[in-house]
Amino acid sequence: MEPPIKHSLDAIDQGIITLLNENGRMPSAEIARRLGDVPTRTVSYRIENLIAAGIIAIRAIVNPHRLGYHVLADVLIEVEPGYLRHVAEGAAAFEEISYVAYATGDRDVSVQVLARSNSELFDFVTDKLGTLPGVRRTQTHLLPLKIKDIDIWLPPASTLEGRGQSGSEPEIE
Repeated sequence: MEPPIKHSLDAIDQGIITLLNENGRMPSAEIARRLGDVPTRTVSYRIENLIAAGIIAIRAIVNPHRLGYHVLADVLIEVEPGYLRHVAEGAAAFEEISYVAYATGDRDVSVQVLARSNSELFDFVTDKLGTLPGVRRTQTHLLPLKIKDIDIWLPPASTLEGRGQSGSEPEIE
């Protein structure tokens, strides 16, 4: 795995990201207006650079609740030696799974499952996920309420380039 490339953000980039997080379809002219003294062309250029650098991606975010997926669960998977990649990639192929990551501790893979009911969740974990070759054991944790997710995460203010030096940041309405 390659080491991550570190990019720095300034207050303008942070403001653009914050506003696009609010509305990914917000026009550059509106972003420029809300940031204050920033030309529209600068905003458009910055958005293109943030996308090209892989810092942001603009896409539709599905609301699972509106489609009847009211059950959310984290499932931790213990994997047989030599099957880690196979299990993680197999889990990622399931439509019911929204997130897959390697884990540390007493479980090897962490996944997040969306289901319409507890029985649908149970059937998925036992009949599909649990039968993947290499799965030794699963542990399911129901998540009754999600407070924050990646779709609303913003970079910490501490990532701002030169923060604290000028003390001026664009105001966001």
